[in-house]
Amino acid sequence: MPLTEVFLSIGEDGFGRVIHSISIGKLKTYQLYDRFKTRTHLPKLNAENLQKATPRLWARLSEKDEEYAQDLSQAVLVSHLDMIVAVLNFLGIPHEDGFFAKDLDAKPHLTEGWQERVLEKFKDVYPEPLLRFYIAHLSWELLKS
Repeated sequence: MPLTEVFLSIGEDGFGRVIHSISIGKLKTYQLYDRFKTRTHLPKLNAENLQKATPRLWARLSEKDEEYAQDLSQAVLVSHLDMIVAVLNFLGIPHEDGFFAKDLDAKPHLTEGWQERVLEKFKDVYPEPLLRFYIAHLSWELLKS
């Protein structure tokens, strides 16, 4: 599954909620601010402009631009490292503050029904579209599916 499909799988409304959850401060902390600002074609990157640009960002994803999807996913993921750490801990996946080795074999940790278990465990803790995005992203990244 292409990374653009990970975003498209949560629908346009879910995408809007996920985009609105991006932390400008975290983008600056992880030195992604300038790259993200450039990729989104925003003259000034702030919550208001990001919200206004959401329909345009969705349209660009629909064009299947994978590099663009990668930049968007990085922005979303660094904004929610607390959720990532909690999910990885719950699944027993080895990591360092939410980051895991690229050659990690996660299949022993991602047993049948893991997506449903994660949703059930964290549905009252994190917004559902964000959780669904991360589950799809984790599957894409670790299982290449």
